[in-house]
Amino acid sequence: MKAMLFAAGLGSRLKPFTDHAPKALAEVNGKTLLEHNIRFLQRFGIYDVIVNVHHFAGMIEDELFEHDNFGSNITISDERAEVLETGGGLKKASGFFNGEAEFVVMNVDVLTNLDLEKMIAARTSGEAIATLAVMKRDSSRQLLFDEEMTLCGWVNNSTNQERMARNASPLDPFAFSGIQVLSQTVLQDIPFDGKFSLIDLYLHLAKTHILKGYDHTGNIFIDVGKPGSIEKAEYLFQ
Repeated sequence: MKAMLFAAGLGSRLKPFTDHAPKALAEVNGKTLLEHNIRFLQRFGIYDVIVNVHHFAGMIEDELFEHDNFGSNITISDERAEVLETGGGLKKASGFFNGEAEFVVMNVDVLTNLDLEKMIAARTSGEAIATLAVMKRDSSRQLLFDEEMTLCGWVNNSTNQERMARNASPLDPFAFSGIQVLSQTVLQDIPFDGKFSLIDLYLHLAKTHILKGYDHTGNIFIDVGKPGSIEKAEYLFQ
């Protein structure tokens, strides 16, 4: 199985660190987020990884070269010309996944003890074309699921904006963890070009396909988006 790590973002929440380095190279207990997540994937037998780069791209390439890719087979998806966000980044890298029935995509700035093997099994055991890791936690933006954990919509709790793909009631809100197991169907005939988010793509696909949430509430999970979260991560991820 193969995976993609999103490492191209500007990391504005981690300023001032990201004024001089990419967020992927922020350290937690002496290891960069890049290394933490490459080794996380290795624990589940995933050694073929594509990493997209934009912000301080050369620093990420140098880090991988100096550490012999941390023992994995790393491919770079170069977004120096324009950062493409998550959806555009996946579309640009889609050829890397040719021949893969399913694959993992995750943000480089999350840390978790999620059992990825169980999540992969959940996707392959049903009809879903995508399985999204979600949790019950505070978040300004949440995905909305029906009683069978089928994706139906999205809500911005700060603005009360809703985007619905399916009519269902009741709906249960979950925060997205930035980790997903996808099938080839997700990559077929993507109707967006350039810069767009995976949430845009998922809400489009949810109108005609089944996308499921994988509830991993209770796992350790940290969105390493600011210096305070790094301190918390250093306590939890020794």
